Amino acid sequence: MRSRSKNISSTTTPAPGAAGRPRILIAAGGTGGHVYPAIAIADALKAARPEAEILFAGTRDHMEWHAVPEAGYDIRSIWISGFHRRLTLKNLLFPVKLLTSLVQSYRIISNFKPNIVVSCGGYVAGPVGWVAVKRGLPLVIQEQNSYPGVTNRLLGKKAEHIFTAFEEANSYFPENKTTVAGNPTRSELADADAASAYQVFGFKADKRTLLVLGGSGGARAINEAMAANIDTLHNSQELQVIWQCGRSYYDKYRNQVNAAELQNLRLKDFLNNMDQAYAVADLVVSRAGALSCSELALTGKASILVPSPHVAGDHQTKNARSMADEGAAVLVKDSKLQETLAALVAELMNDQERLKAMQKAALKLARPHAARDIATEILTLAETSKQTE
Repeated sequence: MRSRSKNISSTTTPAPGAAGRPRILIAAGGTGGHVYPAIAIADALKAARPEAEILFAGTRDHMEWHAVPEAGYDIRSIWISGFHRRLTLKNLLFPVKLLTSLVQSYRIISNFKPNIVVSCGGYVAGPVGWVAVKRGLPLVIQEQNSYPGVTNRLLGKKAEHIFTAFEEANSYFPENKTTVAGNPTRSELADADAASAYQVFGFKADKRTLLVLGGSGGARAINEAMAANIDTLHNSQELQVIWQCGRSYYDKYRNQVNAAELQNLRLKDFLNNMDQAYAVADLVVSRAGALSCSELALTGKASILVPSPHVAGDHQTKNARSMADEGAAVLVKDSKLQETLAALVAELMNDQERLKAMQKAALKLARPHAARDIATEILTLAETSKQTE
């Protein structure tokens, strides 16, 4: 996420004379799938109303604590985590955390005096959204997945409006409150110059390129499948490969696959230039998180989606199935990837007509103006709230 200068006050109490400015509190936390769409909405709000005051609520021990300030927004901390399904000592702290998070949410809302509260998911959205509703503030939800998380499902009953990314999610919310708007994504992902991107990676434009995304932490099944098939993909199929394996796996695979000796392999722990990586990719192998699916649609990339089996509600499988049903992706089970990866990549790469059809299908699913459309409705509701103060 790009860095820019702070654009809101470092205090939570609105400045004198700021009564005419919309004040928006955004709750989002835990993963990039919640945090980055929230930041995209904040950017769209600022683009539409530069004078808007925006404050985030999040947790100190997750990525939002760093990503939000890096994006130029202030953030306040809430002490909250999930309730573990297994019997664990951590569950004994849950009632204490919940009570503390409600008190903290009340203080943040009392000090900041928002006109509207936006929930983008994660545990932090629960107490913030609950207090907002109890205080009579309008609540807007942005749900990224085809299967909504528990927090947003509960809050949806009292929300003023709910923006979904997948049609399938609407059935979990009150019918008259939902709009399928898509997931807010970084618009610059689709703006990279392909010729320059090939130069950055040292690749040739007339050779096919496979982009493999394991996430910042790394996806074990994807990494193991790549390690087992890299000789076939790189040497036999003569592909140019960008393999983002995650920081925790980088040293292991750098040594195991002799990455330095493979001319057309770029093994990365993390990709800071995702726009250029997408620009050169003919095919992408990825998990099926909501943010990943939205980025694949925005950039018009054919994909092999490998849903993580370890997420609540199996929502990644539902996301992947939505993409596959539209012809934009092929869904492969986590347990089947290693044995099928090389053959499937070869099948798709050698069928240019199918690849082009998948790319067109992905673009049809894109909603490049999602952040702007959501921001417009938030600002409208915020103005209505101000008039009733």
